[in-house]
Amino acid sequence: MLALRPNCECCDRDLPPDSAEARICSFECTFCADCADGVFDGVCPNCGGNFAKRPIRPASKLQKYPPSAQRVVKAHPGCSPRVVDRVAAAVRA
Repeated sequence: MLALRPNCECCDRDLPPDSAEARICSFECTFCADCADGVFDGVCPNCGGNFAKRPIRPASKLQKYPPSAQRVVKAHPGCSPRVVDRVAAAVRA
């Protein structure tokens, strides 16, 4: 079962279980869409695999199968809590 990590590992943006912005690799490294596409060009910096949109767990299942509360943030090149602002502006431009 997916852990549904609560944040982007790059910019620390919150990614709640119903977020359409969450991206994961096959090892479930979790990033927001802006960082996955804008910072990493669709390639996971941890394993080299691609990203896919993270499935949304139905709200009716969250109590029995809660999302992870463990936040993971890594110092990948190009990452910081403010990177999301720069990347989002560039991706939308």
